[in-house]
Amino acid sequence: MKKFLVLIVIFVTIVASAQENPNIFRYRVGAAEVILLSEGQGAGRSNIFVGATPEMIQECLPDGTYPNSCNAFLVRLPSGKNALVDAGRSSQPLLENLKSVGISPEQINVVLVTHTHGDHTGGLLRDGQAVFPNAELYMSKLEHDHSIGSAGTRNMVEAYKAKLHLIEPKEIDARPDELFTGIRAVASYGHTPGHTLFLVESGSEKLLIWGDLTHAMAIQMPYPQVAMTFDTDNQAAIAARKKVLEYVAANNITIAGMHNAFPGMGKLTKNASGGGYTFTPVK
Repeated sequence: MKKFLVLIVIFVTIVASAQENPNIFRYRVGAAEVILLSEGQGAGRSNIFVGATPEMIQECLPDGTYPNSCNAFLVRLPSGKNALVDAGRSSQPLLENLKSVGISPEQINVVLVTHTHGDHTGGLLRDGQAVFPNAELYMSKLEHDHSIGSAGTRNMVEAYKAKLHLIEPKEIDARPDELFTGIRAVASYGHTPGHTLFLVESGSEKLLIWGDLTHAMAIQMPYPQVAMTFDTDNQAAIAARKKVLEYVAANNITIAGMHNAFPGMGKLTKNASGGGYTFTPVK
């Protein structure tokens, strides 16, 4: 009996630890599951904003900082596919997070790349080799063509070239084609020339993984016109952001972002004053 009670205590401790892991968060989308895989929580500084007035910063970021993170997302589809959306800065934290949810590198069937910045693709390679040997890799042809001149993109493409798919996403209101059952690729150019979002669908439920559509929710929700110094095209990024925000709010679509603080996902509502939004994290 005593041994049995000890086993129960160990089991409860393990379950509680898993639920309290600040880098993992699970969310159901119909019969699919979307899992946050975070490299940890941090804070960004307001000196990277373009178009933010001192009044906006004082209102939204009184201490000059905002909460952020570096996230990837695992999508476990009803078909049995395991799709990884982006891969963070490096493979070690990503693999540790995957292991904690019971997934090995060999079990990743698909990698979806929102764009080729290093904090989204760094985890795809280790010592120049593919970290996910069985994965098909999808990325926008436009993103590929604009970034192939960089060593990082060339190395990634070389490692996954046998299973590389170059795609042509459509705008969110144009009913993008399915890449495969349960995932659609959405064009949202501006942050980078081929920046791509991925819409997860199961039954009547949807979740949009929107990459770097936003970086600082604290200010870019009430003021979507605020851009970032590392947007390739500030005006295109602003236009893309406004279009997507309006669409997901009007259609009650849950969103997930690569730089959203834990739990990384939530719902948007349009503010009564117009122009801005309120973000409510999921529970």
